[in-house]
Order: sequence, then structure tokens, then C-alpha cells
Amino acid sequence: MTQENYNIVIPSRYGSSRFPGKPLHLLNGKPMILHVVDRALESNAQIIVVATDDERIERLCTDAGAQVVMTDVAHVSGTDRIAEVAARLDWPDNSIIVGLQGDEPATPAAILNQLADNLAKNTDANMATFCVPVADITEYENPNRVKVVRDHRGMALYFSRAPIPARRQSILDNISLGEQSGASDFPESYVHVGLYAYRCSYLRRFANMDAAVIENEEQLEQLRVLFNGGRIHVDLIQEATAGVDHPDDVKSIESILQAKF
Repeated sequence: MTQENYNIVIPSRYGSSRFPGKPLHLLNGKPMILHVVDRALESNAQIIVVATDDERIERLCTDAGAQVVMTDVAHVSGTDRIAEVAARLDWPDNSIIVGLQGDEPATPAAILNQLADNLAKNTDANMATFCVPVADITEYENPNRVKVVRDHRGMALYFSRAPIPARRQSILDNISLGEQSGASDFPESYVHVGLYAYRCSYLRRFANMDAAVIENEEQLEQLRVLFNGGRIHVDLIQEATAGVDHPDDVKSIESILQAKF
């Protein structure tokens, strides 16, 4: 199945505590946000919109021929910004929207198409996203790497910065994990990849939900969905997409862009 009737919204903020002005930073001589627009243009998306609250980003993208919607500066998450775009452009309830962050310039179009396909196929899901296998114990214990636990259909049970699922060591046998035959030093676990597809009807509901206590504790907006009974499909992929969180990430992203795009 190929989902060809979907839209992409690219949330892009100028302000960043770790990398101010990030969307306008040049990667191989081209502003980062325009690389992101290029990835979106390579996909099957019908409509592509940059959602920003900054006039510099608006001007750059408009001059490059991209559609831009100026959004509320008070938004605390990309999902809230995407919801405003969907409402202002009056997209139909059955529309599927993929959110592509403005600092993800190396996300292949095939991944964006796959995400839209997954949500279209899983009709009882409100959102769709991805995960990858945890590579090692350091990643498993890293609070900056969000873990997800799924059910047998790939639906999310919980997301956390804590190492989940946790393995309960045998008390009766008093055997350390390292001595157990064939046991690794952490359980089978998965890291969340922060790309989302949404049903437009659900975005309207999300925009009117109060932040959940668990969302505030973990600082994970997707927990608002689970807390309120929503369902998130999480597909397993083998390699995470690369983003730019810090100036130190620039050189590696430039290499990826040069090699792949």
C-alpha cells in the first residue's frame, strides 16, 4: 500500500538553547531548513508547509518557493504547532499529516512515505511513529534516549526516559545477570525515533487536551496521547534518522548529506 494523499508540516523555530538560529545555519552552503524542505519535496506528500514563528525563517522559505504558515510563538511542542497549521488551513478530518522537524535535513523520503503508509494501514491508531533496537547498555541507560514498550501489534504501551522494560534479577537463585547463560546486560528494548504521523481529526482533539502529569514529569508530549486513551503505532526500523541537536552534529550531517543527497 502506498499512501499518496498526505501532507507534511515542518515545524521550525529560530530559538534553541543549544543551537540558536539552527534552521538558518548553512550545511554544505545551504540553510538547514531548505535541506529539510528538499527531503519533503522528494516524498509523496501532496502539500508541504513550513510552520514557524520567526520572520527570518518565513522570508527565507518564501523566497525559496515554500509555503509558510506563521504560528503562535507560545507553542511548547511541534505537535501543537502542526495542529495550528491543520486548523488554519482547514484540512479535512481524514487527512494524514507527517511532522518533519526543521532540524532533520537527512531524513529519506522513503521513511516519510512509510510513516504515512503505517498510519493509513493501522486504522485504529491516532498517530504513528518509529523505533530502533537499543544498541548497548549505555544507550539503554541514557535518559536522553527515549525508550518505548510496544504490544504484539506494535502499539505503544509507554514511552520513558528511564530504562524500560526493566529486567527483574533472580533473587531466589542469587545469580548476577552477567553469570546467566546467554543473558545480555540489558533486556530487549527499543529507542523511540521522534517522527510522527497524525490523523487530522486527532490533532484537533490533541490541541484541546491539557498536559498530562506523566507528560510533564518525563517531558514527552506523546504521553499526553497515551494518558488520554489515544493509540500510537510504533514500527520497527533498523536505523534511526539523523538530526542536528548541537553545533557538534554539523560535520556528520554534512557528510551524510553529501553522500546520500
